[in-house]
Order: sequence, then C-alpha cells, then structure tokens
Amino acid sequence: MAKAMVYIQSGGPTSVINTSLYGAIKEAQKHSEISHIYGSLNGIEGLLKDNIIDLGKEDPAQIELLKQTPGSILGTSRHKLPKDFHNEEYSKIIETCKKHNIGYVFVNGGNDSMDTCYKLSLLCKELNLDIKVMGVPKTVDNDLAETDHSNGFGSAAKYVINTTREIIADAQSYDRYKGYIIEVMGRNAGWLTAATDLLPEHARPDLIYLPENKFDTEKFVKKFGEIYEKKGICIVAISEGIDFERDETNVKVDSFGHKQLGGAASDLAKLINSRLGISVRAIELSLPQRAFSFLTSKVDSEEAEACGREAVKHAVEGMTGHMIAIKRLSDAPYKVEYKPVDISKIANVERKVPSTMMKDDSHMDASFKAYCEPLIKGELEIKMKDGIIETTLLKKVRV
Repeated sequence: MAKAMVYIQSGGPTSVINTSLYGAIKEAQKHSEISHIYGSLNGIEGLLKDNIIDLGKEDPAQIELLKQTPGSILGTSRHKLPKDFHNEEYSKIIETCKKHNIGYVFVNGGNDSMDTCYKLSLLCKELNLDIKVMGVPKTVDNDLAETDHSNGFGSAAKYVINTTREIIADAQSYDRYKGYIIEVMGRNAGWLTAATDLLPEHARPDLIYLPENKFDTEKFVKKFGEIYEKKGICIVAISEGIDFERDETNVKVDSFGHKQLGGAASDLAKLINSRLGISVRAIELSLPQRAFSFLTSKVDSEEAEACGREAVKHAVEGMTGHMIAIKRLSDAPYKVEYKPVDISKIANVERKVPSTMMKDDSHMDASFKAYCEPLIKGELEIKMKDGIIETTLLKKVRV
C-alpha cells in the first residue's frame, strides 16, 4: 500500500537546502509507493504539533523556484529530542505519522539534525513501524562525518571567498590603511575560513586562524604588529569559534549545548587597538554567508538535488537509518558518487579540517585547494523580476 512521505528541514539554512527538497519532490513524483508529499513546518516541531503541509498542492512553477530560494522554505528548528523513547514527544510524532499514513521521513540537516534522524529511525525500528527514515546532508560548516563534503558548504565558501576579496580590495583603496579582522562562521571546524586561502596571494588575508589550532593571543598580537609595520595594513580571517579569553557572561546556549557565537573579531580588534594603538575594523560576515543565492555554486546545487533524489530512491527500496553521503572519486576531473551511510556513524560526530591540509597555523596546504576548488565552481542562472530575485512562495495548505 502506498504511503505518504514527509520532509523535514533542520538546523541553519543554506543556499541549497531547498534544492535538496526540490530533488526529493521530483523523485517522489516518479514512485507509486509514495501517495502524498508532505512538508513538516519548522523542523521536527511540525511532526510534534501536527503542523504538516501538502506540497503536492503547490504550483509547479513555485516548486521550480526552490532551486534559487535561500533559507529553509519549510521553516527550521533546533529542537533536541529527548533520549528516552517513552517521552510523550515520541508519542506525538508517531501519532502524527499514523494519522497521515506517513511511511517515509526525510531529515535534511547537519550533525544535530542527524541526531534527530537517528533517534527517529531507532524509534520506528523498536516499535516495528513500517516507516523509513533517511538523512540528507546539509551544513555550511562542512563538519558532517562520513561524507567528503556537505551540501551548502561549496556555496558558503564561494560567498566567503568573494566577499573577502571585495573587503580586501576596498581596504587596499586607501592611503592610510587600517587593520581588518574578518569573522567567518565555524564553531569547531574552520573549513569556511580556510577557503579564503584560495584567493591569489596579493588578495588573500595575511593571517588565517581556524578553531582546530590553538590560538595564542600573544603571538597573534606580535604577528599583527609585524605585518602592519611592514605593509601598513594587516588583514586577518578568523573562525567565529577560535578560543581565547573573552567575556562570555551573556552568551546564550541552545538545546544542543552550543554557545551562540559572534563578536570574536570585535574583541580582537579592541585588543589590537589597546595593545598596538592600531585602528582595526571588525567585520562579521554573519548570516548572508550561509544562504546567498547569487553566489550559489552550481556544483553544490546539483549535488544537493542529487542527495534529495537518492534519499527517496533508497527509502522506496526499503532502506532506513542511513544518510546519503558524497564520495569523491577524483579531483581532476572532479567526480563523485552517492552512497548511503549508517546514520549512527554520523549523528553528533564532527569532522574537522585535518592537519595534513594545513601548511602552518595561518596557511593551507595545496591539498586543501585541490579539495575545495571544485566545490565552488559554476553559477546558476538566477531569475529576476524588476531587479529582485524571484523566490518560492508556498500556499502551505495544511494536511
């Protein structure tokens, strides 16, 4: 008997998270085993609150626009499911699934989202429910285990690289230079910050700091001063998660225990100014770096769609408890394949930039360039109307 599918978007948005949804929708339309295509509003909370929409009732033209729509069109959540399967939250989820005859659940997200995916798959297995649960990779941080890279990283890296280039060009326009510290996303993994090293030597940051390396404040101040003395300017790229002594009394923590980051560049700018008397501009790239349509990588977009399609294919074939991983076959020419990986190997595991990809504490090895460069290539043909990008507008018909 055919059953409905429900798609969940979770965690931080990306430029291509909706493209994975597009891929899943288009693939699901091919299979008679799937009776309806639903979307869970605001992540897992949609299943908890029976807040489900029928994506099959959306205008096909609006579905096509998903490929250039940033953000999470279904809404997202950082809700952490309890460990105890006897908790009433699980009863509510199962009740919603039974009510709408849902037999396929797809969770699109990063480390914490794969924790949700893993728990749901275990729950269905323990209760002997005929519900297939599959994960679709997504995170600009690129820290998902068991996959060569994550959907969303290539586009975010492309944004970081090009925006950094613009900042440096602006900085070099002036007679009297300042110092510049650019803060890039990356809690414990510095993949995005490392991407700035792809810029040509004359246009790259002088110093690059990743959270994988111990941050020595004294050495930082000394290096900054030396570079500024020699060049009259010093430009630094840092990951938001680099660890140094700072005031965190007002920092908020989410349900997964993660600190709300930001402000590292500002704190370091104040330090340089007080110690060296150099005027420093702190620039936090903030939210646009993770979901900016105009710099979406074509490679990233194509792979995001493929991962959505592959998840549906494997679920229909009976697979559950796996995430679709991207396996690189070669750098030049760039070639990948898609393989399902047991979700237990991925949930709550962080993949950091390996030391082999680092030349020193502020430069990347050539192997990193070979790894990262293919992921940022290609552009989308963005549809515009009156100078404004066209994005999906859903009717959100409730089930």
